[in-house]
Amino acid sequence: MLTVHHLNRSQSERIVWLCEELGLDYKLVVHARDKTTHLAPPELKALHPIGSAPIIQDGPATLAESGAIVDYILGRYGKGRLAYGPETPQFADYLYWLHFSNGTLQPVIGRVFMMGRIKTAPDEPFVGVVQARLNKCLKLVEDRLAASPYLAGTEFTAADIMSMFSLTTMRTFAPLDLTPYPAILAWLQRLAERPAYRRAMEKGDPGMAPLLT
Repeated sequence: MLTVHHLNRSQSERIVWLCEELGLDYKLVVHARDKTTHLAPPELKALHPIGSAPIIQDGPATLAESGAIVDYILGRYGKGRLAYGPETPQFADYLYWLHFSNGTLQPVIGRVFMMGRIKTAPDEPFVGVVQARLNKCLKLVEDRLAASPYLAGTEFTAADIMSMFSLTTMRTFAPLDLTPYPAILAWLQRLAERPAYRRAMEKGDPGMAPLLT
């Protein structure tokens, strides 16, 4: 059986959600953050050298990295669902947006988070560079969702699953005002209404209200 190791308030919510969307029979193991450091517990390091979630176990395979895990699960269990295939005109858009979150959006939000943690002075030039990069990313997403109901096209796909975390749960670490981006906010509401998303959040992070506004 597929086992999903989920760390509360982490990118591994993507994998729980994906499994729920696909209706997979899987085992969910929820790990709590250390109460002092807020980092992953040592149990995850015992599973994979990187020591952070998500991690899945599937037979002899142990795999980390949320993007790789999404590709793995879709490849083995998706049966063509939640993805645009190479025969479709949306294939390039799907691939771009599937990898956009971890390749571009999440890293820049992470930089904002780290600058806040180390209390970087607002007049530090790097602060302006990072903020400009974040603004560019958010405008790109806003423009895309103003023209399309979902990131890859007219259908909900794993690309949406990948970016939802960065614009919801990640904001509990790095506050981000999305009021200037109405298309993003409308998209968040659409995704949050999906029964599979609700089930995933209830199983992985019970009691945590998603940041949708």
